[in-house]
Amino acid sequence: MNRTKAFSNFTRRDLLSLIGATAGGAVMYQAMTSLGHAAESGYKGPVKLEGDPKGATVLILGAGLAGMTAALEMRQAGYKVKILEYNDRPGGRNWTVHGGDKFTEIDGTTQTCEFDKDQYINLGPWRIPYHHHAVLDYCKRLGVKLEPFQQLNYNAFLHSTEAFGGKPQRIRDVKVDFQSHSAGLLAKATKKGGLDELVTKEDQEILLEAMRSWGVLDENFDYVKSIHTAEFRGYEKDPGGGVGAKPVPSDPYKFEDLLRSNLWQYLSNFNLYEFQTTMFQPVGGMGVIGQAFAKEVGDLITYKCKVTKIQQSDKGVTVTYEDVENPGTMKEESADWCICTIPLPILAQIETNLSSEMKGAIAAVPYVSSVKFGLQFKRRFWEEDEHIFGGISFTNLPIGQISYPSTNYNMGGKGVLLGGYTWNGPNSYEFTSLSPADRVAKAVEYGAEIHPQYKDEFENGVSWAWHRSPYTLGCAGDWTDEMREEHYQNLCKIDGRVVLAGEHCSYIPGWQEGAILSSLDAITRLHERVIKG
Repeated sequence: MNRTKAFSNFTRRDLLSLIGATAGGAVMYQAMTSLGHAAESGYKGPVKLEGDPKGATVLILGAGLAGMTAALEMRQAGYKVKILEYNDRPGGRNWTVHGGDKFTEIDGTTQTCEFDKDQYINLGPWRIPYHHHAVLDYCKRLGVKLEPFQQLNYNAFLHSTEAFGGKPQRIRDVKVDFQSHSAGLLAKATKKGGLDELVTKEDQEILLEAMRSWGVLDENFDYVKSIHTAEFRGYEKDPGGGVGAKPVPSDPYKFEDLLRSNLWQYLSNFNLYEFQTTMFQPVGGMGVIGQAFAKEVGDLITYKCKVTKIQQSDKGVTVTYEDVENPGTMKEESADWCICTIPLPILAQIETNLSSEMKGAIAAVPYVSSVKFGLQFKRRFWEEDEHIFGGISFTNLPIGQISYPSTNYNMGGKGVLLGGYTWNGPNSYEFTSLSPADRVAKAVEYGAEIHPQYKDEFENGVSWAWHRSPYTLGCAGDWTDEMREEHYQNLCKIDGRVVLAGEHCSYIPGWQEGAILSSLDAITRLHERVIKG
């Protein structure tokens, strides 16, 4: 993260960039789209695979959402389908951990989740944007009940060890004060003619009125303490009832302190297209989606299969795999066609006779490093003490963020926090190098700087470092524009009798929507080839 510049060194360009952090996310969305991280779903409704495949057989590698989507649709179209899956469960990265679950990292370290009944953590995907139409449609078709996921909670915290004495600040206070101070500067620049070359006189009057309203400014276009500003940023003493009920307004922060705090950098997160309201989560955890798919195609899945070789000819495809429960026991499965959803870092290590272009594409795409933490506490202190019901707090500490459960509000009892979520960068790799127990201990240590209650209320926790995941070796495809230009088409093409699918074969990497859309695209193109003969 960039260090904040001294207030005296801020340029007009800097200021306009900062205003953009609160005024809207359109520009950032365009930038994210160019990097392949934010694009609207291309889902047009249920896939239509018309024509008789005449008993063609398909072998699908991987029972994640991409693989099970392909299996569901292709069996309905008349194909004979089988799935080989490394894990002993469906869903792949669509994964919710409950009490009693055991899971093992690549070095053999095994964790057993000790959460109480009905407590869980999503160590893979944990939210669904409203514009991920394919995921939402399959949830509807498969009977997966959804509930709102709270992305933005104005009462959650923004925190920096280098600002405000290390004391967490409410999102509401930072957001309102930052946009109001910015509005005041823009209004005054307008009145002094600073925008004469950019905005007509008539529009300047409209702009001034807009800034007065948007920034809660007084008649002099100043943002100052008042009952009116308290209606937006909150009160020092809230309105009450009876004697002594008169409210007391709170003191806004100085603009210079806000700028130097660097907390404004988090505000644009809530404007990103990916995270705009409304977002959803399945009732009971994200893994419910994988389980719903498995109810439809579970009879097609053979679990505990470690693929070691993929060989194709002009007649079909033969896959060699090891029985994970009986190491050294090798088996084979053959089919006319193969849909491979194995994550690229794993696939790159498997012996294949794919084309050199396909192999080059598989080897070229790195995977993001990510670590997640699930922490169970004796009570929901974030609700009882700090009145935080759902949402996310952001921090410059290595844990990055804390997400509060968006379910069972105000019910009391125990609760599980997402106690940290890292995405690439040094923090991810440093956590990955630690044992699961040490990672959890660090998450508790860092979290206590935001919520002192951690020290007394923590019970147990789990963590998952995706680069130590034996079935993915990373979290999600990490594309650049240059890599897409050179390798994307080669990765997605039908290579002989094999086609790939998964979030890495999409412009929405890291999202379930990308996995499903890539699968629908792959089976549509494969079906066209089969029908044409």
